[in-house]
Amino acid sequence: MTADAAPAAEARRALTVGLVLTVSIAAFEALAVATILPETVRDIGGLEWYGWAFTGFLLANLAGTPLAGEAADRRGPAPPFVAGILLFAVGLVIAGSAHSMPILVAGRVLQGGGGAALSAVSYVAVARAYPADAQPRMMAMLSSAWVIPGLFGPVLAAAVARSAGWRFVFLGLVPPTLVAGVVALSGLRGLDAPAATPATRSTRSRDAMLLAVGVALSLLGARATSLAGALRLDPSSLPRPLASLALAAAGAVLAARSLLRLLPPGTLRARRGLPAAIAVQALLNFAFFAVEAFLPLALMELRGAGTTLVAASLTAGTLAWTTGSWIQAHAAARVPRRRLLRSGLALLLAGAAAATAVLWHAVSPALAVPAWAVAGLGIGIAYPTATLAIFEGAADGREGEASATMQVANALAIAIGTGLGADLLARVAATGRSLALGIGAVDAVSLLACALALAAARGVEPSRGPAHRASSP
Repeated sequence: MTADAAPAAEARRALTVGLVLTVSIAAFEALAVATILPETVRDIGGLEWYGWAFTGFLLANLAGTPLAGEAADRRGPAPPFVAGILLFAVGLVIAGSAHSMPILVAGRVLQGGGGAALSAVSYVAVARAYPADAQPRMMAMLSSAWVIPGLFGPVLAAAVARSAGWRFVFLGLVPPTLVAGVVALSGLRGLDAPAATPATRSTRSRDAMLLAVGVALSLLGARATSLAGALRLDPSSLPRPLASLALAAAGAVLAARSLLRLLPPGTLRARRGLPAAIAVQALLNFAFFAVEAFLPLALMELRGAGTTLVAASLTAGTLAWTTGSWIQAHAAARVPRRRLLRSGLALLLAGAAAATAVLWHAVSPALAVPAWAVAGLGIGIAYPTATLAIFEGAADGREGEASATMQVANALAIAIGTGLGADLLARVAATGRSLALGIGAVDAVSLLACALALAAARGVEPSRGPAHRASSP
């Protein structure tokens, strides 16, 4: 980033306020949905679609992120940001008006597309508008935007759902979303597109869309009856094993071909440098969010807990995430990057394991609160550390591409985790077996993902300091 590219101090302050407000709205929405979704399913039914409320959001996020990143690199961050705000608001209206889970999932898909633009623009703004030595603090400030939603979001969402109904949790977020967008836009207008950008990158958007479609087909193909239900077909009319295998295989091939074109070479092997940092980011997101998505359902449906304990658990995780982010901001200059990253991953592994133990009736459900606080502290340290390693490996003027690649990997990992859970819940609902079996399987895979992230962290480059940003090719 050159001196000329940096906005004036006043514009930067406006940008900081706007980004924090936008992230705060997105944070409240994420925590609110996780809190009220069990109650939503009780009202309109559709347990088999529970996981798809998260998966649909993330697949749309996956498809939209490269498009937003490219638009930010080519036209500046303001146009994709406006589109993101509008999509997010429309998605809230549809979800709040839904009378079936498939319609609610459709609203979440629009929210995911809008959220992709908002998230990509936020990371581009951090990389392009702030000097390298200020970026860790800005990452911590964005994480701090989760503090107020973390303190009051789950509790407020539960209270609104009890008094006015869960629909008003979605609908009530529309006005503040639009207001936050206006504030952020005033700061983003000072960030123009780079003077020079690569000639062609449009295939990345196409590949991201094909990847999202492929993953969706694979997840649906994992269980033929899920597809039949979505299409309102009689499952007995399908050759179930053959249809399931063909659909899953076609989706897997489509997804794999697109994924290999989107990720830097060597990402699947966690090759040293940028590929390893992206691999670690994806794995830690899989581990954290797959467990978190089904923790409220486990507490309410398996352990008989109320929304108060669910809210307390999510709040503890959110506040601990913010604490961890500030810890990395202060330790980044003193502690070697790999050591900081591994410390965060170890805490995440311990917290997720403790949260999994809540599935057993011999364990008090109240353990979910400290367990998720430990997991939140771990990802709060690890996530921004890996993010800064990714940005450090990006060439100047291509921060949007690096941001998009990182978020594609993250969204894919979380979508697979929640999609796997959706399939397992559908199977459980069809057979009448305990939800603990499906949720426990998802948690076990999440713990494995966290262990793999610890192994991949050895390939993350040590920090090379602010000078590296100026000398990047």
